[in-house]
Amino acid sequence: MSLFSSTLRVPPECKVTCGNREITELYPHLRELSVEMTRQMATICTMEFETMRVESGHWAVQDSDSLRPWTEFRVDAVFGTRTAEIMRGFIRDVRTELPQDIGSARVIVTAQDESFELDRDQVRKVWSSQQESVSDDGIADEIARKFDLTIDVDQGLRHETMEQDATDIRFLRERAEANGFEVFVREGVLHFHRPRFGNREQPTILIHAGSSTNCLDFQVHQDGHRPDAVRMIRAAERGTDPDLIEYGPDLDLLGTTAANSENMGLTPFVWTMPQVRGASRAEATARTQAVANEQSLKIVADGELDGALYQDVLLTSEPVSVDGSGPTYDGTYYVDTVTHTFSSDGYRQRFRLVRNATGQQQQAGALDVLAAVRS
Repeated sequence: MSLFSSTLRVPPECKVTCGNREITELYPHLRELSVEMTRQMATICTMEFETMRVESGHWAVQDSDSLRPWTEFRVDAVFGTRTAEIMRGFIRDVRTELPQDIGSARVIVTAQDESFELDRDQVRKVWSSQQESVSDDGIADEIARKFDLTIDVDQGLRHETMEQDATDIRFLRERAEANGFEVFVREGVLHFHRPRFGNREQPTILIHAGSSTNCLDFQVHQDGHRPDAVRMIRAAERGTDPDLIEYGPDLDLLGTTAANSENMGLTPFVWTMPQVRGASRAEATARTQAVANEQSLKIVADGELDGALYQDVLLTSEPVSVDGSGPTYDGTYYVDTVTHTFSSDGYRQRFRLVRNATGQQQQAGALDVLAAVRS
């Protein structure tokens, strides 16, 4: 690799499929498509169409049979002969706007990932009893099978009694919070597990790397007023003071030096939180640990990728390396949010990354542009 070599750039295309059919006839009317991904919420796609009346009296977009609520939906980015999925799910909402100025008529279509199907029915169910306990990962597995989803889970909390009075996805999100897990549906898989910092990294985000640059903008912020640990107030025996139990983060470091007060020569900064009412000792501990882990992600980076230069789809809840911001902030990050946008400006990916340490760990096969030039 060389800074002066010419790299083939394949302009990415947006492919939209509704009901197993590509909406080719609607592409001329599509003004913009955006997909918002976050670690905490469902993935949402918004498409804005210009619409016009045709000779038959029908409208070009809103009268299309392709755009109906609950139609299966999928968005892909096409890079030459290679296709990368951005999201799949169902159309959720179709809104038509017909102002007096007919040239401003438009249709807004909103789609949601496959978790939409898990948010239809209010389920009232007793998952366990005194005779048979149940685990949260077992609950997630049964819900996944109900919707023909495969499952990727970590072992969760076990309960003697557990009742559900919510839709399946809302119940799973509550149980994920109790365990310190992430929960999301992607490519037919229900994920219910701890953050996966050790997954295979996505293609590197390159800053000021000559012809290899794919990042248009990068800003990084390190917050020094987030706690290093969290104390849980635990009720004590009658007549004694409550116990304070301290939990520090237990996530792997995404770097060489933890971003905490101790490494700046200060005493640890600790927050105190009360025990969740009605929670078991194990659940209270897991919730406190989850807060400590989330608060340890003190380094936040925002930026934007040019999809034609990046040549891939950046996904949330996966690690990615940054190269070119300097030794302090280069290294592995965890992807928190991404907004994918196809418009007249091309394909852009606006991202937010988080990490809990500074410094770059040496990894086999890591890209080093300057080393390539020196050689």
